[in-house]
Amino acid sequence: MDCKKRTSHVVLPIFYKVTPSDVRYLKQNFGKAFHSRKEHFDAKEIGEGQRALIEVSYLNGWESEKFANGHEGELVEKVITTILSKLRHDFQLDVTKHLVGISDHLNKIRNWVDTPANVARMIGIYGMSGIGKTTLAKVIYNKLSNKFVHCSFLPDVRETAHCNGIPYLQNQLIKEILQIEHQVWKVDDGISLIKSRFKGRKVLLILDDIDHKDQLNALAKERDWFSQGSIIIVTTRNKAILDQSEFEVDFKYELNEIDEMHSLHLFNKHAFRMNHSSKDFEGISRDIISTMGGLPSALEVIGSYLYGKTNRKVWQDMLEKLRKEPDRDVQKILQKSFDALEQGHKEIFLDIACFFISEESKFAMYMWEDCGFYASQGIEELKLRCLIKIANDGKLRMHDQLRDLGRNIICQEGLPERRSRLWDCEEASRALTGGKGTERIQAICLRKHYRHFQTYKNEQFKRLQGLRFLQLRSVALSGDFNNLFSELRWLCWDDVKKKKWLSIFNKQSFPATNLRLPKLVVLELKDCWITEQWRGWGSIMARWRKDITCDFCLFCFVNQLIIFFCIGGKTAEDSQP
Repeated sequence: MDCKKRTSHVVLPIFYKVTPSDVRYLKQNFGKAFHSRKEHFDAKEIGEGQRALIEVSYLNGWESEKFANGHEGELVEKVITTILSKLRHDFQLDVTKHLVGISDHLNKIRNWVDTPANVARMIGIYGMSGIGKTTLAKVIYNKLSNKFVHCSFLPDVRETAHCNGIPYLQNQLIKEILQIEHQVWKVDDGISLIKSRFKGRKVLLILDDIDHKDQLNALAKERDWFSQGSIIIVTTRNKAILDQSEFEVDFKYELNEIDEMHSLHLFNKHAFRMNHSSKDFEGISRDIISTMGGLPSALEVIGSYLYGKTNRKVWQDMLEKLRKEPDRDVQKILQKSFDALEQGHKEIFLDIACFFISEESKFAMYMWEDCGFYASQGIEELKLRCLIKIANDGKLRMHDQLRDLGRNIICQEGLPERRSRLWDCEEASRALTGGKGTERIQAICLRKHYRHFQTYKNEQFKRLQGLRFLQLRSVALSGDFNNLFSELRWLCWDDVKKKKWLSIFNKQSFPATNLRLPKLVVLELKDCWITEQWRGWGSIMARWRKDITCDFCLFCFVNQLIIFFCIGGKTAEDSQP
């Protein structure tokens, strides 16, 4: 009760085989028990205890004898549901506060969800990118989650499956529903586990941005995988995914563009931070939104860009630009926001679009600062323009339309070997294998499947003199790299952990001992068996050797070089040296 007064803790009393009156007045067996223990406490404690019991007796709670005719199992279920509801109210999914025109969609879906059913059901929400599918799914999740014990929201399924594989998504789902750590390496194994262990559980599952039936089949293929009353909501750009689903989608809901009234309302919230337009800009505001086709993401981005701009000529220029492009062409609308960025901020945007979505911003900022991109200012500018978001956990978020915009800009630079960034591992591998890479390449990702391993030789990197970011996964380097990585700021070495590779890693010729990295600011080792005996440390740390105060300690360099090891989900910042 002290915690309730001091920190607003919620107190939910259960009067188990006792009445609130017995507690309040210390009557019956409850009173006898209280009085029998008085000799163990002083008068002050006894008085405080009595006052606390009186306060408790007036709180809303449950009397076990009166609830469901004394059926304690039903009481337990009610207590669990109530507590989960109160807890989840404070831990809901993050949704923009500028919601416009969503109530009608929500009511239609809620009416359908509230219809009783004796089977698990699936809802499909489909529509073009940037139309608000994810936002609607989050709102539905927040409204329904207090009715379910088992809930899971899997965001960005398409991107996650592409980057990490479907087993990664299955592991995430299993962890959230079963509350266990289970390492699934094969899709079939994940299917078997979900199918067998979820069957007796009533779940609320949101699968956001599905773009292939294999993803849906691996996570929610059939109705009888789940207990009756379960709700599975799928958002997708492609209606064919819903049509082909073996689950047989029960309710398909198309999300269309918002109308002119809601478009103006949403635009005003971002351009003026009000529900209405400034008097001097009301007419031109309507002209601008007429070019956007009711696409929420475009209204948000353009409105945010114009916020605080009082020069009417700027607004007129924006209107003229938008009029030259197709109203529904989202990529070209978003291009306007990109074009308004300074060059360094453009580089940050493109880096995020290609490599750093869902990654922590703080490490990337060390690289951007060292490259002279004015990282703090750039990140703030991108946030203000609604080109990125930074979640509560510090990770970078970017709408998929904006991600596609950035990657499309890179693709327009020419053939892969002439592009500034190569995030597609197959294209990157072909460019290096053929020796076609050029000095234009600033960042490259080289990954192999976890069951395979590949070695790249120094000759393949000789022309990549502008490389500043290198990500390696299940990849090794062989040869003399003494003068090849002079501009490299970030080296990520991931998944060098298999026992059969360990002996290779400790050989004198592998990886290269002449790995000189004079400008390195971030060294990232994930799931790596490299130890302090590795010969490569000497050359990597050569520029800081004068600062060593012991025989060899990695943490001596932490002030000059950001080093972090991802082992079991933790970084060096989380662990003791």
